[in-house]
Formats: sequence, structure tokens, C-alpha cells
Amino acid sequence: MQTTQKPSIVLLILLFISTLTSYAPLHAQEDKFVVVLDAGHGGHDSGNIGNGHSEKNIALKVTLEVGKELAKNPNIKVIYTRKTDVFVELHERANIANKADADLFVSIHCNAHSSQASGTETFVLGEKNTGRNFDVAKRENEVIFLEDNYKENYEGFDPSSPESTIAIGIEQEVYVEQSIVLARKIEDNFISKAKRKSRGLKQASLLVIRNTYMPSVLVEVGFLTNKSEGSYLNTAAGQTKMATAIKTAILDYKKELDLNVGSHIMSADPEITIGIEAEDPPRIIEGVTFKVQIAASSRDLEPKSYNFKGLSDITREYTGKVYKYFSGKTSDYNEIIRLQEAARKGYSGAFIVAYKGGKRISMSEALKSDSD
Repeated sequence: MQTTQKPSIVLLILLFISTLTSYAPLHAQEDKFVVVLDAGHGGHDSGNIGNGHSEKNIALKVTLEVGKELAKNPNIKVIYTRKTDVFVELHERANIANKADADLFVSIHCNAHSSQASGTETFVLGEKNTGRNFDVAKRENEVIFLEDNYKENYEGFDPSSPESTIAIGIEQEVYVEQSIVLARKIEDNFISKAKRKSRGLKQASLLVIRNTYMPSVLVEVGFLTNKSEGSYLNTAAGQTKMATAIKTAILDYKKELDLNVGSHIMSADPEITIGIEAEDPPRIIEGVTFKVQIAASSRDLEPKSYNFKGLSDITREYTGKVYKYFSGKTSDYNEIIRLQEAARKGYSGAFIVAYKGGKRISMSEALKSDSD
């Protein structure tokens, strides 16, 4: 396939996004929290076989262990994309999650590298495809060539093309923030619970999570190509440790989502702001509106001061399956910093967000508007 088919890629993206806008907010089946677990590879797609270990088998064992533990919670429904050694096409994995109206999609894999690299990585969808992130995306996405109808299912997509991988990052943008929250919990648990080395949270354009309309992550539990790590992951004890870390992260994510929005805040990447003095003059950023995000929860609360520790000018937004709550609304950057400082007395993780033309933008983009 050639990268000259970019118009087809853009058309495919626009068609997909247009279908998303037609969905009314849906509730999980039986009011349960639905988790779709995806064991990477399978069947004639073996994945990597570093040091003779089988990625498809290890990924499946870890996935089934995660599911077995999650299923013990009566409020969680677990769905698998595969429970045996079968091949499932990438687009079908996302379809399974979408048809189930899932709350989370977690794809589990084992890593590989030409060196003795080691450690866990958890990926969310994004456009940061430089260096090794692009290599990972390319390797995982090349699985499409094992599918009989890959030209029809992924028209215009070329795993070797940075343009193609950047394009697919657009579609799940609305869920990236929540995906990052889960990804960080998973990596934190790999360190604290499993006592493993973590290479951190990464962003890459991965086909398996591009079409899911819920928070989605791809977990690399370690490198089979690393002699020590490969041996560890090939043991039942190692697989249980990794599965437990993932399971605990999912439960923590759900618990935080279900909390009556108190002092805890689900925030993806709060940007640090510099304190100001009370007498500092207004700093109006034309065309930009700032708010302070104070909480995110699955609970639909009235945006009233009494529900949010006396904070005023409360607004809420519904994105995905999460209600986000904000305090304040101003184009004065110095004023929003004061409001953030006030909010942090009750919500220590409160952070500033920015909007332009009704669309959320990064703080760096918002402040750049001031210097243009």
C-alpha cells in the first residue's frame, strides 16, 4: 500500500467520527461496569517468540487471570475478545467492545526488542509516534497483513507510514484523558505491587484501540527478548503477579469513578501553574475561556455550590461515561490561577483547562494565543 491514499484515510476518519456523533449516551448492560479484555495475537499470529517464549500464549494466560479476578466483583461484567488460541482481526476486537457498550478496553501483549531492553509499558492512543513508540505501533499494526480482507478493513492504512499512524490518533481523542488515568494506575501497580521495572506511559497510534469508543489501553507486560524478563513472564507466578497489578488498577479506576466527588480527582495531566500576587492586573486571553476542573465521576450531581465544598460558578460536562465538574469561567488567566488556588483547598488535584471556540485546547496553545 502507498501513502498516496491519504484522502481515503481522512474520509475513513470523518465517516467514523460522524457515526460516533449519532450515538446517544448509553448505559452499560445490566448497569454493570463492562470490561473487555483483549489477549493480543492468537492462532496463526504468534506475536513475538523472544527466547522461545510465545507471546500469544502468555498474553492469553495473563488476560484470563485478570478476567477471573475481576469477575469476582458482582458489579463487573468481563468480556473477552478471545479465550482460546484463535486469531481475531484487529477491527473485530474493537467491534466486540463497542457492541458491548464497554466501559474499558484493555489489550494485553508482551514486548520485544533487538537489545536486552526490559520493563513494562502501557500505551494510550496518540500522535506521538517518534522513535520507539512508532516502532511499537508499526509492529502491532502489521498484524493486519495476516487478515484476508485487510485492504477492505483498513483502506489506505500503511503501518510503515507515520502519516497513517498520526491520522488514526484523531478518533479516540475524547477518551484519551480517561485512558491516561487507567494507564498510570497500571504502571504504578507494576512498580508497587508486582515490583517490576516500568518504562512508563506512552502514546502511539495503535489500530487495535483506534475504533473503540471508551477508554482504552494497550499493556506490554514485559520483554520476552530479555532473558530474565522472558523467563519470569513464562512462569505461572510471574503471570499472576502481572495480572494482579492490572486487575487492581482497573478496580481502583472504577472505585475512583464511582466515588462521590470528594477530595479525589481523576485528572490526566494537570499542568503546573505559577502562583500570582493578589494585586496582579488582569491578563485577558482573547477568544480563550479558562475553567478549573475539580472532579470527574460517574455520578451525575447537580452543579451546585453545596455539592462542591462551597465553590461557586460550577459547571459540568459529560464525556464518554464520565461527568467532569468545573469551577469558574473567565478569560483572565491571572483570575483563573486565583480560582485554582481556592479550589485546591478542597480539591488538591484541581487544574486549569482551556477552551477556544467551544473546543478544549491545551494550556500551551491557550497561552500561545496571548503572544500571537
